[in-house]
This record gives sequence, structure tokens and C-alpha cells, in this order.
Amino acid sequence: MKKYMRSIVSVWPFSLAAGMLMGLFVLRPINDFVAFHEHEVNAESAAHYVLGELTGSLQGEKPSKTAFYAVAGGIIGLFSAAFYIGIHDRNRRIDRLTAELEKDVEALVAQGESGELEFKSSLRWDYHENRVNRALETPVLKTLAGFLNARGGTLLIGVADSGAIVGLEQDYQTLKKQNRDGFEQAIIGAVATKLGGDVAPFVQVVFHQVAAHEICRLIVSPAPRPVYLDQDGSPKFFLRSGATTREMNVREVIEWIATRWKK
Repeated sequence: MKKYMRSIVSVWPFSLAAGMLMGLFVLRPINDFVAFHEHEVNAESAAHYVLGELTGSLQGEKPSKTAFYAVAGGIIGLFSAAFYIGIHDRNRRIDRLTAELEKDVEALVAQGESGELEFKSSLRWDYHENRVNRALETPVLKTLAGFLNARGGTLLIGVADSGAIVGLEQDYQTLKKQNRDGFEQAIIGAVATKLGGDVAPFVQVVFHQVAAHEICRLIVSPAPRPVYLDQDGSPKFFLRSGATTREMNVREVIEWIATRWKK
């Protein structure tokens, strides 16, 4: 992650410098070439005129015109850098998702819980009390927040702590739309409401059929910003640490943010 952030930061000054050079040595000469043909210019040829204007700009003539094309080129360079970073980040998430999907879900369950893998029996169905319990969404969201604030991870819903496959069938019955689509809508809706709509794209929802049961795999990528869980109007910060997700105090949050999202 640190190596990735350093590479991204280094793109900005390079793109700015490259854009300014493009403005001076590409955009301005093109403009001068067009001006030669559209206006009456006292010069032997277009090449002679363009070269003369370029030489003059390097010698400090017409500074306002030179500055205009340098700034215009710099803006184009920065927009290009932003586009590159967006595409690069998207490709990294796709690569992570592809690598995660290549893992066999039954093999994942056999591994047991770890720093990057967590099991939850359900989203809303309370197996102990045999009833709907919306409070069970909170532990799921805590785990997702912990993964988002750390290095990402995988949450399997429909799998007990022991690794037993219990499925989503009971959870489906708690939804208006009692199928995979309804379950995915419930998950993403809870993420958007409690964690933030902008981090929802960092939680990918995949379903698997294991024996006679369906389970849900949530593949979580690291978030681009600190993620807080809204609990009764109070923001809480959670972090995945080892095989557990814990709430951090204010001092720990400040120190982690300074390290994790170093500018």
C-alpha cells in the first residue's frame, strides 16, 4: 500500500511538468501554425513563423502568451493524471476481486477465521432466539468497517463461527424480496446508510451454493478514507486486528489514520 501511494503521489508533479511542456512545445506551435494560415502573417513560411515564435517564447518574449499555454498544458496534464489514477485504482480492485474469486469457498471455510476472513451466521435471523433480530446487522457492519479501515478482507455470511454451513434461507425470509437480489440490496443499503454511500463500491457481493445451502461472500477492498460506523448518531471507528474487529479509542484512531492514509 505504501509503495502504491508513493507511486501515485509521484504522478502529479510529473504530469504537471509534462503538461506544461506539452503546452509550450505542442499546443502553442499548433496555434501559431493555424494563425499563420488564417491571418496575414509577415513570415517566409509557416515553419519559419512557428520556429520564430517558439524561440521568442524561450527568450522571454510575449510572457503572457507563454504563461497561458503553460497553464493550459499543466491543467491537461493534471486531468490526465487523475484519469490514470482512477483507471489504475479500478484495475487494482478488479485484480483483487479476481484473485479472491479464484479461491474455493469451501477451502476458505476450512481455513477458519483469520485477519482477512470472518464468518457470520446471518444478517438478521437470530438462531439463538429463533426470530428476526435487526441488531445482528451491527456486527456485520463492524466487520466490514474493520476490513475497510485495514487492508481489506472477506466476510462469509451463512457460516457459523465453527465453520458449519447454515445458509441464508432463514435470512431470506426476513426480506421483502426473498432471494439473492433482496439480500444484496439489504447489505449494500446498510453499508450506504451506516458506513457511507461512497464506500459501498468497495464491498463486492458474491453468492455461492455449498451443498444444499447458499452463502454470501463479501469481498472488501481497502477504503480510500477513514470509515466510521454510525451507531445511534455516534460515529465509531473499527479496525480488523488479527482475527478480531475492535473499536479504537481517539488516540489510536488519530495514529492509525496518520499511518494508513498518509498523504
